[in-house]
Amino acid sequence: MISKIVFWFLFLTNVSLLNAEQQARIPRVGYAASGGSINNPGVFVESFRRGIRDLGYIEGENIHVEYRYPGTDPDRVSGFVEELIKLNVDVLVSSSAGAIVEAKKATKTIPIVMVASFDPVEKGIIDSYARPGGNITGLARLTHELSGKRLELFKEAVPSLSHLGIIAVRGSPSFRDYETAARVLKISLESIEVNSSKPDLDGAFRAAVRARVNGLMPVASRTLNPFTKQILQFAIKNRLPTMHEVGARVNAGGLISYSADDPALFRRAAVYVDKILRGANPSEMPVEQPTKFEIVINLKTAKQIGVTIPPNVLARADKVVR
Repeated sequence: MISKIVFWFLFLTNVSLLNAEQQARIPRVGYAASGGSINNPGVFVESFRRGIRDLGYIEGENIHVEYRYPGTDPDRVSGFVEELIKLNVDVLVSSSAGAIVEAKKATKTIPIVMVASFDPVEKGIIDSYARPGGNITGLARLTHELSGKRLELFKEAVPSLSHLGIIAVRGSPSFRDYETAARVLKISLESIEVNSSKPDLDGAFRAAVRARVNGLMPVASRTLNPFTKQILQFAIKNRLPTMHEVGARVNAGGLISYSADDPALFRRAAVYVDKILRGANPSEMPVEQPTKFEIVINLKTAKQIGVTIPPNVLARADKVVR
């Protein structure tokens, strides 16, 4: 009788230990979002989630993902890195330049998957695209590299464009990205700068009115992204066509965008996470560059501001909001 009791005690103990071990093996991923909130995570996070699901992961069952959102305070993003590292996540994911830079400083061991809008080699984040070295890999969106093509498309879509206001954070290199193409296209540029800490959007709008710009280019950044709605309301009210570096801004009311297929890149980031969780070494995983680019046009906005998109431009659009 005693031997049976001992047997069942040992059996149940081993089962409990096995269950605990299986639970301990559930991977934990940290995601430091560059924008959004819990109630409105945004298209990038949703695309990543779709990628995770496509790979057979079920959040809360065989994978845990700790999401952190800055809301309207972009300065919180860098602090998320420390918080997620303390949680001892198995992989850290982010598209925020600030978060990626902080992560590089904070850890040499936790793998980091980036979806970078900047040049990660130029910024010193990785050694090269082919062999990134260290613990950081992922994807590059080539946002800045597309600047010239983006401006050419804007001029095609709005032939009357002659004086473009570029809204960007003070000190941002974005203005210079567009200068060469602007000279070729005979478009004068107006730098409309805002502070990174407390952006004065009303002041920026007054500057745009004073300069009599006839088009706007709001540069995508963690500072300006939370104010997309206000910028678009101003543009529509003043009948100003807008070009964007992110397709989601056109869905929100912008006129046109030219960018990499960002949702596809964020779904692809899930593949990187999966490979790392299966044992791949991030230092040997090449950083991928986009192969597909998309034009998004909002015809509802075009009608509101009195702009007619030329048929040849409209025919090239990958997505049209009607």
